[in-house]
Amino acid sequence: MSLSSSSAHADLTTERLVLRSWTTVEAAAVLGESRFAHWADDFPAEGDRVIAGLFDQHPAWLDAYGHRLIIERVGGLVVGSIGLFWPPSEGVVEIGYGVVPSRRGRGYAPEATEALARFALAAPDVHTVIADVELSNPPSVRVLEKAGFHRWSAEGNVARYRITSSEHHRG
Repeated sequence: MSLSSSSAHADLTTERLVLRSWTTVEAAAVLGESRFAHWADDFPAEGDRVIAGLFDQHPAWLDAYGHRLIIERVGGLVVGSIGLFWPPSEGVVEIGYGVVPSRRGRGYAPEATEALARFALAAPDVHTVIADVELSNPPSVRVLEKAGFHRWSAEGNVARYRITSSEHHRG
């Protein structure tokens, strides 16, 4: 993973993806159901619409440690979104992600999740990144495990996963 400064906030670049902060124009387009040519045919998904609708209430989600679009490096298509529910609470921040159906099964979600979790763990006030996942969603469980998260609790149908700064520094 590397950082580049081609936008207002540093993009996170992985082997196959660029994670770039949302813009207010993109959020408005998602909410207004406008389309941009650089979006995959099935972007935005419902989760993307939900996040775009919350930016007014959570302006920090548009900052460097907030939510980002998942963009294929080859071709430049937006294929999903990922984000940190900033700010952290007592050193813990939650992560959420989604990749459109047409791009699932390519390993994009674990690649993006690992990159954003490592970025978060490098922040001075974060020592743990968590994610909740329904056990009835095995693909999401696999995303977290491939990204280096470990299950640490479960209640009902929801399992809690986490990665800590000590695990990050070992890796």
